[in-house]
Amino acid sequence: MSAVTPGKPAKPVERSSEPWRQRLIRSLLYGRNVDRAAKARARVGLAMLAFASVYLLIGGRLVMFAIGADVHSARRGGAQDVVATARPDIVDRNGEILATDVKAPSLFGEPRRIIDKDEAIELLTATVSDLDEAEVRERLSSRKGFVWLKREITPKQQQEIHKLGIPGIGFLRENKRVYPTGNEVAHLIGLVNIDNQGIAGMEKWLDNNGLADLHRAGFATDRLQKPIELSVDLRVEHALRDELLKAKEKFHAKAASGIISNVKTGEIVAMVSLPDFDPNNPKEAHDPERINRLTTGVYEMGSTFKAFTLAMALDSGKINLNSSWDARGNLHYGKFTIHDSHMLGRFINTKEVFTYSSNIGAARIALGQGVEAHKAFLAKMGQLTRLRTELPESAAPLVPRRWGELNTVTIAFGQGLSVAPLQAVMGINALMNGGNLIPPTFLKRSEEEAAAMAKRVIKPETSDKMRYLMRLNAEIGTAKKADVPGYYIGGKTGTSEKVINGRYAKKRVLNSFTAIMPSDNPKYQILVMLDEPQPLPETYGFITSGFNAVPTGGKIIARIAPLLGIEPRFDLPPSDRLILAASRTTQ
Repeated sequence: MSAVTPGKPAKPVERSSEPWRQRLIRSLLYGRNVDRAAKARARVGLAMLAFASVYLLIGGRLVMFAIGADVHSARRGGAQDVVATARPDIVDRNGEILATDVKAPSLFGEPRRIIDKDEAIELLTATVSDLDEAEVRERLSSRKGFVWLKREITPKQQQEIHKLGIPGIGFLRENKRVYPTGNEVAHLIGLVNIDNQGIAGMEKWLDNNGLADLHRAGFATDRLQKPIELSVDLRVEHALRDELLKAKEKFHAKAASGIISNVKTGEIVAMVSLPDFDPNNPKEAHDPERINRLTTGVYEMGSTFKAFTLAMALDSGKINLNSSWDARGNLHYGKFTIHDSHMLGRFINTKEVFTYSSNIGAARIALGQGVEAHKAFLAKMGQLTRLRTELPESAAPLVPRRWGELNTVTIAFGQGLSVAPLQAVMGINALMNGGNLIPPTFLKRSEEEAAAMAKRVIKPETSDKMRYLMRLNAEIGTAKKADVPGYYIGGKTGTSEKVINGRYAKKRVLNSFTAIMPSDNPKYQILVMLDEPQPLPETYGFITSGFNAVPTGGKIIARIAPLLGIEPRFDLPPSDRLILAASRTTQ
């Protein structure tokens, strides 16, 4: 018989036998009078949401690691090694790239993560032949978290190492400095070290003028930096270097160098010192024969210094172009004898002192001014102190400790005082541009900016006379072989015997040639130097400047004048009519 009475609802089964602990748990989980199916669906949805959140979090972290891998690697190495940072491009005055950055992979290791170091070392050294096994072993055996194994590896090497799949071995993309023009502007640009830090030339100037501070502050980590515009013209630089290479080979010279300068702004338009080096191959830069002879070398400049001697005397007003000087015989001073290369045996005027390059005449002119006046004038012309430019490489002049009359006699014609060639160029510019001494620069500079920093050192009329003398020397004097038709150049030669074992060696000379163009309104100065040129049959056995440096200067002028925008002018009157006639005085 049924225990349920028909027509009445069934009573729930008594669970008096269920322990009270289970009843409590069941009540907490399910509650009372709740739709268990709805609550089950809610729990499933909550579980799905939890799992989705976990996967999203993991995915996000993976993306962050992928994007920030280089940053984290850099931070790991920051305590020990410098990561090569970005540098601004360096361009010439026309925007041609002289130095730029490219990305290159570097190989690093994390010693704490490497499982089998012997196997890792064996695989790495077998794949990259120029890895030193002992050095790699030493680095991977350290307790450091990050070590460099090789900087700037090739993409092929990166691919081969990547295929090895060695845990704890990775790659970091760094900035590598490259120089598209190679040797062309090597001494001017300089170079960087493995960490992309400037160590010479304009590259070092960049770091010394704020770039290094930006890197340390973290504000120079991208390529969005404004290019550095230099004053150099790559086209002119190439022409100058090409002609100097030819001259060095032709005359079997030990070295050759040259500068082209804007006389009105002080800008260096081209600078070459041979032998030079390829900044893409830094090892060449350590060769002592490859120094920049124009800024780090100091030399006795020979007869080019006679320009300073005559300018000093003319500016004082004590002499004029027609003053007479005794050149009938050698000048004896104590136990020393001053002589001319070509003895004239007569009195000569100031113009002839310049065009015949008379040592005797120059010495008498300087003695007439006095020792103190001579020293003061050369100091005013910037020849007695170290010249500072953007280039960190510079040398101080060699000045006599005790400057007496004998020093004045020899310095008057370019012996006994050694200066950097760029220093002499600065002084000659002042003699040619109207009398304003303007510091040279390797950065672009306007005439207005130059005028603001110029210092007057001689009278404008003295400058007129010096330009006249330079042109006269190209017409009838020692610079005739450089007189390129149409460009109205002026020039002064210099042949300086080198001091070997304390004595002047007649057959080992440093030749120089200083030219201006055009002489009536100079825009550019050209300096050419040949170190120890050898005699040739075509030079009749002579090694003086007029037979090698001067014709080299003429070839350079013929190539660069059109590049510099100087139009040829023919059938111009001689210097006394074109230059002196326009001057305030002809005396």
